[in-house]
Amino acid sequence: MDSIEDVEGQKQKERMLRGESYDASCKLLMLERERAHDTCFDFNNTRYEKDRIRIFREELKVNCPEDSQTWVVPPFYCDYGYNIHLGKDVFINMNCVFLDVVKISLGNNCLLGPGVQMYTARHPIDHKLRSTFLEDAREITIGDDCWIGGCAVFCPGSSVGDRVVVGAGAVVTKKFPSDVVIAGTPATIIRHLDPPDGKQREA
Repeated sequence: MDSIEDVEGQKQKERMLRGESYDASCKLLMLERERAHDTCFDFNNTRYEKDRIRIFREELKVNCPEDSQTWVVPPFYCDYGYNIHLGKDVFINMNCVFLDVVKISLGNNCLLGPGVQMYTARHPIDHKLRSTFLEDAREITIGDDCWIGGCAVFCPGSSVGDRVVVGAGAVVTKKFPSDVVIAGTPATIIRHLDPPDGKQREA
């Protein structure tokens, strides 16, 4: 029979994955984060790329297509691993951080510059509630064929459509359509791009 602690831990994990308020200090989630951090350490200190990719897929449990190339330049950091979903032929440069409390999705053919940060976790504004370790999270979604400049930050619930260029150092706080260039703090649209032939520009 599962212990009360195990049952409560699974309950908190399910709440976390649904984006509901949950206790981030429960034992199960602390152990899962510790496992992911240890695995990131192994990944970051492994010399050969083929061995790093095996660790990335099989031990960190990042979801990516078997029939595609995935390039991840160490060091790389995440909280869980299994909430990261990558499309085909994704390139992630060094020093990227994915706080994957809930799903982080990158489409096909995405390029991430050094130091890109993706934060799904949200903490309460009220300091008394924040001290209880309760938090929630919102998913981050990146479309196909996007280029994310170095040190860009994606806040909880933010997203960009397909073929978006994100300027270096941008802070993305909301949802953006396809075929735009965004930059700044907070990020805003600075240019509209022509969509591929036959496609309509999003509103």
